[in-house]
Amino acid sequence: MGSQLAFLFPGQGSQSKGMLDPFAGEAVVAATLQEASDALGYDMAALIRDDTEGKLDRTEYTQPALLTASIAMLRVWQQRSGAAATQVAGHSLGEYSALVAAGAIEFSDAVKLVAFRGKAMTEAVPAGVGLMAAILGLDDAVVEELCGNSSTASEKVWAANYNCPGQLVVAGHAAAVERLMDAAKGAGAKRALPLAVSAPSHTPLMQPAAEAMRERLAGIEIKSPACPVWSNADASPKQSAAEIREALVAQLVSPVRWTQTVQKLAAAGIAQAVEIGPNKVLAGLVKRIERDMTVANTNTVEQIEAAVQALSAQA
Repeated sequence: MGSQLAFLFPGQGSQSKGMLDPFAGEAVVAATLQEASDALGYDMAALIRDDTEGKLDRTEYTQPALLTASIAMLRVWQQRSGAAATQVAGHSLGEYSALVAAGAIEFSDAVKLVAFRGKAMTEAVPAGVGLMAAILGLDDAVVEELCGNSSTASEKVWAANYNCPGQLVVAGHAAAVERLMDAAKGAGAKRALPLAVSAPSHTPLMQPAAEAMRERLAGIEIKSPACPVWSNADASPKQSAAEIREALVAQLVSPVRWTQTVQKLAAAGIAQAVEIGPNKVLAGLVKRIERDMTVANTNTVEQIEAAVQALSAQA
């Protein structure tokens, strides 16, 4: 099974100021940053390097910045003759990086799309109305039941990110999320902590953003991907442009089924993966979902070269 390889792309929360500093000498990274700047009309290199105005943690800037960093790292991987993926998946925003990697969406289109997506998500729910929280140490079924118990007719909370066993992110109306955090602690959760995210992503409250994305996607060329792209919304691989369009709309109002996606990748014969993008959040999650799947990281040129070498030795 040496030839089976998955690329995994991180989502919001993996960004950090200076995340491309280790690639300062790479021409392909500079070119990627320039491409993003040209598409968006602001200096992406300065945003990622300096972030003088604290924009990097604002959703409409986080999303294109993270996509740009991931694709820059992917291009370094390709330049170093890294193996091609047979399957790709991304966590939330990372699904767009996966689509670029599979050749389904052009990078310049994707970077504009995710800037629009970030803005649409921010505008879908007024500031202060929504909240997201991570619940650690409870079974998914317990948290799902608590969501039902903590919701009322006008204030609801839903499971939003199935990250790994014992880690489920919930989102919804702030008051309902607060109730759920209290209930989770009462049920024996190790931790129940609010996240520094403005929009209650991956819940029905994102319906206005989903409609805006549907409209926006209609004007974007989507090609059939070179390999299957796994969808967050239903943890299944998509191989046609029509399926991809639907999946990207559904993604905004559906939970991220990351646990299931990784389990299904393992069942499909994936034992090796590369997390392409900043940080190593997904490598940590995969370790808790499928212990036997190995995940290489790509945060520096050295890490990329070591992973390329290790994989070619196994091929």
